[in-house]
Amino acid sequence: MSLFQEWEKRAAREMNQNEYQAFWKDYLLKEQKNYEMIIESKNNRLEGPIETLAASFNMDAVTFVGFLDGINTSLETELDLSSLESDSVLASEVNWEKLYFNMLDAKAEWLYNIQAWTGILTDERRREIKKEYNISKTVIKGEKIGRNDPCHCGSGKKYKKCCMAKDEASEEE
Repeated sequence: MSLFQEWEKRAAREMNQNEYQAFWKDYLLKEQKNYEMIIESKNNRLEGPIETLAASFNMDAVTFVGFLDGINTSLETELDLSSLESDSVLASEVNWEKLYFNMLDAKAEWLYNIQAWTGILTDERRREIKKEYNISKTVIKGEKIGRNDPCHCGSGKKYKKCCMAKDEASEEE
């Protein structure tokens, strides 16, 4: 069983509410420390054997692969997590802008507000990324066709006498 499969099994195992909360609280604290270490060191390289990297982040290899699952979309080249074993060697780079965007997307305020971001991304760039994030989450509805508007099919009829009537007829079938 790969490390990633072990992580999925560990994370999905049956737990009561207290065990579940304790498991994720413990994991999220470790995750936060990992991100703080990466951001504060300004080192965007994750290099070395999984087992060694996990130890440097005070995690076991299985939990570290769980962390890699979370950061994977923020890497320059995503990892094939299912193929990772304890002796697998990583040589990955974190894309700072993707990481910041993904932290916004995860609504992880405790991560995107880490003070060390100021040494990596300027305040202006972080505001731009926040704006890009907000735009990506904005739903833009198309123009609504009114019943009495000309039909969009170009028939020259009113919408209610043309395609709207066809749509209603097909719904009844």
